[in-house]
Amino acid sequence: MSATVVGALLGLGTQMYSNALRKLPYMRHPWEHVLGMGLGAVFVNQLSQWNARLEQDLDKMIEKARAANERRYLGLPLLSLFPPFPLSFPHSSL
Repeated sequence: MSATVVGALLGLGTQMYSNALRKLPYMRHPWEHVLGMGLGAVFVNQLSQWNARLEQDLDKMIEKARAANERRYLGLPLLSLFPPFPLSFPHSSL
């Protein structure tokens, strides 16, 4: 099912549930059902677009982090990871 159909059914179901809770006839004001279906369709379509954009942004962030980790750790010689140690240690006098 497409996002538009899911959103329309969500809007219709919400309006019918609202009327049922208030013990009104299910199709009391048909224009409210049409409005609910339209708003539900818009909401679900925007939600699916947001989800797709979120996945793209996450993939970009993961790729940037992977590239930064490769630059940071994989191209360096092993000894460059450790700081230089002093050859003589200062003696502490008691």
